[in-house]
Order: sequence, then structure tokens, then C-alpha cells
Amino acid sequence: MSPTISPLAPKSLPDMPEIAGVRLATAAAGIRYRDRTDVMLAVFDQGTSVAGVFTRSKCPSAPVEWCRARLKGARARALVVNSGNANAFTGKNGRDACAFTAKLAAAAVGCKVSEVFLASTGVIGEPLPAQMFDGVMTKLEAQATADGYVDAARAIMTTDTFPKLATARARLGGTDVIINGFAKGAGMIAPDMGTMLSFIFTDAPIAAPVLQALLRDGVTDTFNAVTVDGDTSTSDTLLAFATGKARAPRIGRAHDPRLVPFRKAFNAVLANLSEQIARDGEGARKLLEIIVEGAVSKPSARRIAMSIANSPLVKTAIAGEDANWGRVVMAVGKAGEPADRDRLSIWFGDIRVAHKGERDPGYDEAAVAAMMKKPEITLKVALGLGKGRDRVLTCDLTKDYVAINGDYRS
Repeated sequence: MSPTISPLAPKSLPDMPEIAGVRLATAAAGIRYRDRTDVMLAVFDQGTSVAGVFTRSKCPSAPVEWCRARLKGARARALVVNSGNANAFTGKNGRDACAFTAKLAAAAVGCKVSEVFLASTGVIGEPLPAQMFDGVMTKLEAQATADGYVDAARAIMTTDTFPKLATARARLGGTDVIINGFAKGAGMIAPDMGTMLSFIFTDAPIAAPVLQALLRDGVTDTFNAVTVDGDTSTSDTLLAFATGKARAPRIGRAHDPRLVPFRKAFNAVLANLSEQIARDGEGARKLLEIIVEGAVSKPSARRIAMSIANSPLVKTAIAGEDANWGRVVMAVGKAGEPADRDRLSIWFGDIRVAHKGERDPGYDEAAVAAMMKKPEITLKVALGLGKGRDRVLTCDLTKDYVAINGDYRS
């Protein structure tokens, strides 16, 4: 666990309203950490629908495979998440650990094993001692309360320096509904249709296929537009649960016009959580927003923006408060996308530092140096080729990142 809270952390935690049909509890099972909670249980009322998106890594964790196989049931009664051990690259032991954990949770909650969803985060390649959950699940179910979001977010942290929570309200057919979410993630962050670990809860009556469509669309410009270090985790999981307890009309079609305000609020929660992950990048001291415009298409702009965001040279320049546009040009050029050196313009904040393939004639080193000291920086690249535009978030790369990851297993 990183000893200090990121300087980019939110100043306060949001007040998380209770959602009918959701209860949460945490415990210290002793999986890896001492003197802290490391497992959480969420219990859902009957009729709760579920949807999920996951890493597209070819080496997924056992919990990712477990959840994928059970999404077809479209119903959830329990979610178990542990920190300290990812249960990834663990072979038959990992699959057995999932089955054993789900069996314990199902017995505690009184549901089918197929209605239990799982997620794990932590060290890859170490067997998960799931027997340590024996006796814990029953206590968790008994202690679960509707206001346990902050404790749950803390229990799933690894190298995170602060719990990540977000909430929003929306009107659905004339009724107020609530959307709560929490997430974890600080390193091994470059999602690919997944989201580190993140869990969304709502009392809206939304059918599972609609919830799935919301997730599939919502991650594109939120979680999948964030990178810390360019490494996609084996465990990336985003699950959404809709209890249907609000007195709102049931939504069974993804294009139902009544869903518009809900979709906006839902995406706002995803965007909030994903930005918090960028703010908590391991060792981060600066949040970097990268905007690419004038590309031949939005996908092209995304690939160029990610090339910039994942460049160690760009990220270390930001850490050193150096507006090194040469490194930005390098990252644009290596992206493999259409670009014209002599049309390229680059801004740091509102200061244009390069224009039409060379240093801007009005470049002022003192003004740029002052701007680079800010904790939040926008880097904009204009390609001058078309109307494609995209935006991604990342952070700087500091010596602390090396220190955190150099002894992660020890």
C-alpha cells in the first residue's frame, strides 16, 4: 500500500445514498495484508439484474472467466471481491478457489452458486487461499448494511492511495433513481473493454440486456480512455447491478427514450470513477488530459492520443515539468496513423508551443514553465487533416512508480 495519499485525490468523499436491495460488508480474511480489510460482500435482493464487461487479455484471471460464464443467467444475488491476490495464472487451483468461494457465499446468502459473482485483485501467479473465506461469508452476510460503500471501496484497494466512489441521480419515467459506484486501480492500467475493478449499483428497473448495452457503450469514452502505464490487467472487471426497487417503469429496450437521463447520469459515474483512477496512478503527481483533434477519424485520434499518453518519454517530461513538444511529435509519428508533420500544432494548456511543423514564433519559455507547474495539464494536438477528435486521461511517470512496482511482491 502506498503510504501517502495522491496529491491529485478528491478533497472529500461523496455522500453515498442507500440503494434499496443492496447491502455491503467487509472483513479481514488475511489473504495478504495485515491489520486491514481485504474482502467485501455485496448482497442483492431477488430479481437483481447484472451485466459486465471484462479484460480482453488472452490470460484472464479465474474470476473473470467465472463471471463471463454466469452473465448469461442475467441475475445476481451476491458479489465477492478480495484484494491482495488476483487469482490469475493459478490454473486448476484458481478455478477451484472460485467455486469454493462462490459456494460459501451462496450458502451464506441463500442463493444459487450461479448467482454469485467474483472479482480478485493483487499479485498475479500466487494461489488464492480461498479456505480463509470459510466462516467469513456468514459473518459478512449478517453484518451487511445499506451504507457500506466507503468501507467496501477501501477493502478492495491494493496500491490505491484513496477509495474511489461516485454517485448520481436521474429521472426515469418521472421517478428519481440512484446510481452508486466504486472502483479500484492505480497501476497496470490500460483497459481494453474492461475497467480494473469497478462496480455500479442502481435501484432502477433495467433489464440485463439494456444494462449490458449501457456498459458496452459507456466504457468507450470513460474507462477505456484512461491509461496509467499502458499495461492491461488480467483482472479488469466492470459489473453493474440493477435491483429494480425504484418505483419507475421497467426499461426493456436500450433505445427507450425514457433512458436518456439515466444514461447521462450512468456515464457520469463511469467518467468520475475512471478519472479518479488516473488521479491515483502509481506515484502520480500530475493529471494529464490529452486532446487530439483534426484527425481523419475518431478511432485514429484515439490511437494517437494513446500513443502520447503511453509514452514514457512524454510522461517523464510531464513529471519534470518540461514542455518537451519534441516527445509529443515522436509519439504522434510512431502511432501509425495519418499525420502531416508540417500541419502539426501543439498546445500545453492554452499556450501554443509548436505550429505548422516547428516551434511557435511567439514561444515564451517563462510562461510555459509556469504553466507546467500546475497539477492538472491539458496537452492538445491539432493534426489539420479532418474532423476526428478524441480525449484520453493519463498521469505523469515518476520515480515513485518504479519504487512501488520494484518491490510489489516482497
